[in-house]
Amino acid sequence: MTVQTTSQIATKIARRVAELPPSGIRRFFELVLATEGVVSLGVGEPDFQTPWTIREQAIYELEKGKTTYTSNYGLRELRVELASWLARRYGLSYDPDTEIVITVGGSEAIDIALRALLDPGDEVLVVEPCYVSYAPTVILAGGTPRYVPTFQEEGFRLNFDRLREAVTDRTKALVVNYPNNPTGATLRQPDLEKLIRFATEYDLLVLSDEIYAELTYEGHHVSLAALPVAKERTLLISGFSKAFAMTGWRLGYLCGPAELIAAMVKIHQYTILCAPTISQYAALEALRSCDEDVAAMREEYRRRRDFIVKAFNELGLPTLTPDGAFYAFANIKATGLTSEEFCTELLRSQKVAIVPGTAFGPSGEGFVRASYAASFERLELAVEGLSRFLGK
Repeated sequence: MTVQTTSQIATKIARRVAELPPSGIRRFFELVLATEGVVSLGVGEPDFQTPWTIREQAIYELEKGKTTYTSNYGLRELRVELASWLARRYGLSYDPDTEIVITVGGSEAIDIALRALLDPGDEVLVVEPCYVSYAPTVILAGGTPRYVPTFQEEGFRLNFDRLREAVTDRTKALVVNYPNNPTGATLRQPDLEKLIRFATEYDLLVLSDEIYAELTYEGHHVSLAALPVAKERTLLISGFSKAFAMTGWRLGYLCGPAELIAAMVKIHQYTILCAPTISQYAALEALRSCDEDVAAMREEYRRRRDFIVKAFNELGLPTLTPDGAFYAFANIKATGLTSEEFCTELLRSQKVAIVPGTAFGPSGEGFVRASYAASFERLELAVEGLSRFLGK
């Protein structure tokens, strides 16, 4: 009998997985977990509890024994309510029976969308700085990400000349996230109109991640799929984690043309079967009764946003005021430190944790991301530590 060494076993790992770097956020927070008494502005998770009416409804449904599987597409009652909510909030029109699937968070929606679309060698334009999962998920689906940077001096907005330079005859899709994690920038209707013209010109599908839509501070969020002719080439990705403070419930959704959704449900049914049933009943209650809770949380995030952006700018770290989400993306280039050095030294000397901008793509170098989904008191402590660190 041959005993394999660890190095021999490692050769069994698929190359695309072995070569995939670990998440920059999670790698950095291994350091955080090893340090006591840290004030963390790192993980993008609301500090609010899930509203009580949602929790109460979930308990009630659990007591009634609602613990069986649902349809692969998700609880039909939830899909009907979600279609109505999307129409009311954003003017969207989706058939709850064929154009919506309930997923395990927005992350699963991204995963099954890319796996259903990509053949080996297909390319996806990834606008960055961006959520850490986009490019790795493209790679795991057999595709190739092509990064398209955005820049602070342009308000982190899409530059269509750079998008055109990145397109090849293998480009199949484009991923956008607005309001954006980590920059907080969003796309307004003129941007979206240019985007759908661009996608039509090059025959691209657009994965539109709008999970922070309800956390838009100025004006009303415009959904890409609501624009004329946009729906047929848009996959809307969203979920309940951020706006409804339901991160641990792990519930998202994917909306799009029926033929595409059916292909994605094939993957969903063989790997997940259905999203958690109790979470689906909880989401149903969220859509029916929690508009006021979402509005109250949004206003508190606005207060925190204004505080931390003002503080960063006064400390000499140029920071744009975010249009949405709950992140401040601060420019630390004047310190002469790399993003990694800045965050590591800040953690070591002041026990304040923020995330290196490089976790969100190459163009994140020279920036750090601070989440203001933490309490106001923790924001104040973090700013005090940052002030000491900078000698201010």
